[in-house]
This record gives sequence, C-alpha cells and structure tokens, in this order.
Amino acid sequence: MPEGDTIARAAAVLHEALAGQVVTGFVSELAPVAAVHDDHPVTGRTVERAVAHGKHLVLVFSGGLLLRTHMRMHGSWHLYRPGERWQRAPRRMRLRLDTAPWIAVAFDVYDAELVPGHDPSRLAAVATLGPDLLSPALDVAAVAARLRAEGPRAIGDVLLDQRVAAGIGNVFRAELLFLVGVHPRTPAGALTVEQCTALVQRAVVLLRGNARVGAGRRVTTGRLAPGEALWVYQRTGQPCRRCGTQIESAAEAPLTRRVYWCPRCQPAPNAAPG
Repeated sequence: MPEGDTIARAAAVLHEALAGQVVTGFVSELAPVAAVHDDHPVTGRTVERAVAHGKHLVLVFSGGLLLRTHMRMHGSWHLYRPGERWQRAPRRMRLRLDTAPWIAVAFDVYDAELVPGHDPSRLAAVATLGPDLLSPALDVAAVAARLRAEGPRAIGDVLLDQRVAAGIGNVFRAELLFLVGVHPRTPAGALTVEQCTALVQRAVVLLRGNARVGAGRRVTTGRLAPGEALWVYQRTGQPCRRCGTQIESAAEAPLTRRVYWCPRCQPAPNAAPG
C-alpha cells in the first residue's frame, strides 16, 4: 500500500522522466478531471515538475495547472515507452499523459483533481496536511509536540492522521511503534517528549531510506532476506524477532485499521512489562 516513501519515490521517477517534456496527449476516465480539462487542457503544456507531499503526488504544468493524485490502497503511476505493453489492464487506466519519450499512466486512481494554479501547497487537499515527514526542512521538535497535543487519542490513530503529520501509513505505523516500544493504544498525551521525538526521528529515517529510487520493497529491520523485512506488520501469531513473544493484532476501536504489536516489547498502557 502506498505510503509517503512510495509517493516520494514515484514523484522522483516521474520528475526525472517528464520534467521539461511537452504533453502531446492527455486522457482521463475520471469525470471531474475530464470536465476541468475541457476548459484547461493539459495537452500542449510543459511538465515543470512532479512533487510529493505526504501521500499526495502533484504534477505541475506550465501556464498554471496542477494535477493532484492520491493512490489510496491500490493506485499507482507507471511509465512506459510509446508502444510498450502495459503491465496492467487498460480498463484500469484512470489517467494517461503522453510525451514524446514517455507515457505516464495512473492505474486504479480515483482521488484526483485538475486545478488551475502554480503552488501545490495551496491545493485544499494538501493545505490541510500536517508537516511532510520527508521535507528537508522538517522541524522534529514541532512534530513531536503535535503528536503529544492529541491528548487522549490513541497514538496508533494519531500516527495515521495526515493532518498531524503527513506520510505515515499502516505499515510504518506498526513498525515505528514497535521500534520505540510504545503500545498502539497508548494515549498520545501520555507519551514523553523523548518518546514522541523518537517516533518522529525514526519515521524520518525509515521514510527516507525507503523513499530512495531503486530501494525496492519496504524494509524496516535492515534484513533483506525474504520474510525478514518487517518487525511486526502482518505477523500475527508469529514470534517477535526480539523476544519471541507472539505478535498480536487488532482492528477494533479506537484503532481505525488493523495494527500489530509485541505485547512484551510494547506493554499495554498501565501494564507492567512482562
């Protein structure tokens, strides 16, 4: 599932291929995008850059036009040479952008908008986001304070809230909490400044490491062997890689999506370590 690292990597690849290229064709299967395109055509414009903010990817075109996409669970951008066979069925295509050397295709993308403008940060969907954890200018202390300010909310939910900080998805949520030794149901306000700072610092390291072009599959353990890349995510019932205790998981409230943890390495709130 795309998280901040995946989107940053996709933006870098699209930028490398498309920046400076003139758009020779544009097709959208999404009615809202197609309607705007009628009045603000993409064809004939130059791709100026591709940028990412959290889980949003924005293509910036000359003349003041922005195409924002969000991958949700299954969306992705692909690049093909003209005439090259696509890796997904054409019926799954939602956006297609043609240039002389490359064709960029967005598959299974349903959250997209074409908006007149020059600044991606002014898009409504981007302006409401918290600080981008992949930004070189990230203020770690400020983001840590934003986490603690969520008070009674479970930290497992807070980490997924893109309005607090942008870029963390379900995989990194589980892995970060394990690495810092925090149970996902712990109230954010009950965490120390040091714990919140550690969560943000770890997030930056993991996101940056996995955002590198060519990084391949997501790794948080530092182990490249098959089946050893992650600490706890999707490992329910399997032994913790540190202590051997069976990994647990849950999806009930207040946690909005299934989360994974080690009950010994991440003691429940008000529980003594086992």
